[in-house]
Amino acid sequence: MARDYYGILGVEQGADAAEIKRAYRRLARELHPDVNPDAAAQERFREVSAAYEVLTDPEKRRIVDLGGDPLDPRGGGGGAGGGDPFAGFGGFSDIMDAFFGGSAAGGRGRGPRSRVQPGADALIRMELTLEECASGVQRDLTVDTAVMCNQCQGSGCAEGTHPTACDTCGGSGEIQSVQRSFLGQVVTARPCPTCRGFGEVIPDPCRQCAGDGRVRSRRNVAVKIPAGVAEGMRVRLSGQGEVGAGGGPAGDLYVEVEEAPHEIFTRDGSDLHCTLPLPMTAAALGTTLPLTLLDGTVEEIGIDAGTQHGAVRTLRGKGMPRLRSTGRVDGYGDLLVHIEVAVPTKLDKEQTELLRELARLRGEEQPDLVGGSRNGHGLFSRLRDTWGGR
Repeated sequence: MARDYYGILGVEQGADAAEIKRAYRRLARELHPDVNPDAAAQERFREVSAAYEVLTDPEKRRIVDLGGDPLDPRGGGGGAGGGDPFAGFGGFSDIMDAFFGGSAAGGRGRGPRSRVQPGADALIRMELTLEECASGVQRDLTVDTAVMCNQCQGSGCAEGTHPTACDTCGGSGEIQSVQRSFLGQVVTARPCPTCRGFGEVIPDPCRQCAGDGRVRSRRNVAVKIPAGVAEGMRVRLSGQGEVGAGGGPAGDLYVEVEEAPHEIFTRDGSDLHCTLPLPMTAAALGTTLPLTLLDGTVEEIGIDAGTQHGAVRTLRGKGMPRLRSTGRVDGYGDLLVHIEVAVPTKLDKEQTELLRELARLRGEEQPDLVGGSRNGHGLFSRLRDTWGGR
């Protein structure tokens, strides 16, 4: 069966060139041998590189879309119906080169790979209070990443020296081996072990970076967190990540938000919730209470007479900013105030007598849950009538 080159890169079949390139760069940063020396990762990197080469070649991609495999040595035009049987090798001349003196990788070696490699992304976490998440904040972060070596400017060479061609591979970055078969000789190529495929060696490495072209350094980076961020959101700082080997372009720095718990408010998306303890007498008689909001302003909360435990007052637009994908604020959520009626647990003699008198006036000295009260209706009967039961 033909290999799923789109699946190897993790893109859809209709992906454009830019999307394919982004997918390849993302995978290459994770799997490149300079970053991940694991054998399985290196094999996966070869698959990803082969898939990228195929999907960026219009003719090879056409073969893939027709159901074939352009790298299949049997021809690769499986679904093409009468296509070129040597399409996987780029033509009959490449077949002859592969069997009688060329490279097994399509008749042409890949040549030395660049010493300059893109850098990896970096991640740092930042804890913010709920107030800072609501208003946004700007901070200076101290990060420890690889930066370009200021002695060799990324070249890896000591001052006044330069890389030289590898004597083992002659600068090609590959070592070829020849095997004879009944068809002739088959030439295969592998990366040169001396120069690791670069085609050149550094005879006198920089003493500060040991030839890598980069060093670890601690530095300050200014980051601006927009209003409305939430737990787990990330702010990307382009080009502030790890500098690549050989002074390659730096990756990105991601700042991930960690939201600290608040002593009064809890968050649900762009809405805020809080609990307002209310004395039993205030719930019965009604009152007005001040509530300090997240931004420090004071809002007067009107409590109606007869407010019940568990009632919710909604203050529109007093919640968190709604953050759009563009980083702009698009309105505000609500603040939901949950009323918690507090029943007194300790009463003095006078307070007890007053409550007994209130109970007598309301006919509640001895609540009757089953039978009738003075008016012929028990508590369950009144609840049933209230909810429309029969």
